[in-house]
Amino acid sequence: MFVTALLDPDFCYRVARSRDARFDGQFVLGVTSTGIYCRPSCPAMTPKRANVRFYPTPATAQAAGFRACLRCLPDAAPGSPDWNLRADLVGRAMRLVGDGVVERDGVTGLADRLGYSARHLNRQLIAELGVGPLALARARRAQIARTLIETTTLPFADVAFAAGFSSIRQFNETVREVFAATPSALRAKRRTAGGQVPAAGPGTIALRLAYREPFDAPALWAFLAARAVPHVEVVEGDTYRRTLRLPHGVGSVALTPAAGHVRAELTLADLRDLGTAVHRCRRLLDLDADPVAVDTALGADPALGPLVAAHPGLRVPGAVDGAEIAVRAVLGQQVSVAAARTVAGRLAEQYGEPADADGARVFPTAEALAELTPAALPMPASRARTLIALCTALAGGDLVLDAGTDPAEAMEALQELPGIGPWTAGYIALRATGAPDVFLSGDLGVRRAAAQLGLPDDPRALDEWASRWRPWRSYAVLHLWQSETS
Repeated sequence: MFVTALLDPDFCYRVARSRDARFDGQFVLGVTSTGIYCRPSCPAMTPKRANVRFYPTPATAQAAGFRACLRCLPDAAPGSPDWNLRADLVGRAMRLVGDGVVERDGVTGLADRLGYSARHLNRQLIAELGVGPLALARARRAQIARTLIETTTLPFADVAFAAGFSSIRQFNETVREVFAATPSALRAKRRTAGGQVPAAGPGTIALRLAYREPFDAPALWAFLAARAVPHVEVVEGDTYRRTLRLPHGVGSVALTPAAGHVRAELTLADLRDLGTAVHRCRRLLDLDADPVAVDTALGADPALGPLVAAHPGLRVPGAVDGAEIAVRAVLGQQVSVAAARTVAGRLAEQYGEPADADGARVFPTAEALAELTPAALPMPASRARTLIALCTALAGGDLVLDAGTDPAEAMEALQELPGIGPWTAGYIALRATGAPDVFLSGDLGVRRAAAQLGLPDDPRALDEWASRWRPWRSYAVLHLWQSETS
């Protein structure tokens, strides 16, 4: 039996007995008497302590011979916040596996992205999680397959293809092993139960993206609305819509907050991009965060406490495309948010690819922008040169901004480019990598809000003061920004 030092069995059992949903996704429990693994908040009767084993991921439980509970659906829980906190090999690997890199590039491709050999990567993952990248990817495929089986009427051959299985046989075997039911039985059961989510429009897949309470959706949606790029993003009421550039084609998503989840309506050119699209939307909305841990830490600070109390569950807006965020950060240098979005919209209209017949466009690629001359860009020449240098580094692979990027390394590499200083590099790291511990001490809004709280407004002194907010300084930045708009 695999046991990780990161899990305290007695603590985990107390969590399971209390059915504390905050820990859903942080570990699963396997019940030896039933052969089923569950999320900690499963409503079923808590088994005896002697019959319970604890595992850090569903893949680990599956490798130990357990099948997923069809009552609590442990694979549908929010992801573990640990992977966003960690910039080490395992944390970066887990984020890339979630993005679908193994399905697209294989284990060797995953290892290459991380800068290690496949053998070393496999050894590190097994040492900490009990399973290697293939098992983690298999669990991801099973989750996508179950989602498509239960929420669409797609033929099972199409479901298998979209989930990343190499054959119908592999798809059938995996579904039976993980869920102890055939694909037909899963679909029939969900129909009998009345369906998982309301039906979406033609060609659209509707899903529920779970999160941990509390969740300050209004503040997050307001942040996205203020920066929405014309032709790419729009906020209509409580729905945020945007186009997506995905590995196998373009797509779009509409995200609407609801009780206990965010409703996502995805339209994809290629169904193989479903898992990647979901993963990137979750990162955009910071849905795998542990808001109780963040709010408890920051709320204990006398200065930040009132801000946290006013906005419990505030999230750090992430990105669906790191390169896009980097370009937009450069466009926002020394100009207002409104001016930056206007320029970004002009670039999208001129150089972005059409996403639908209604005029929506995907944001231009770094490759397309790298080919332009400074004179072709609607901005001062110095900023245009910075933008082209950035896009050239992104297009050539010298700079990578994705789920597997180390935030510290990204900030260092960004500041080596002409015209990119600490603020721009920090903002890109905060949003493009989802780093929870980036502090923008040089940001005018942060300094102004800090001064109103009686904190130092000198960047160096403020940075030193903010060290007490580790490892959640990105959330502190959002609270300071939010205090400026409240």
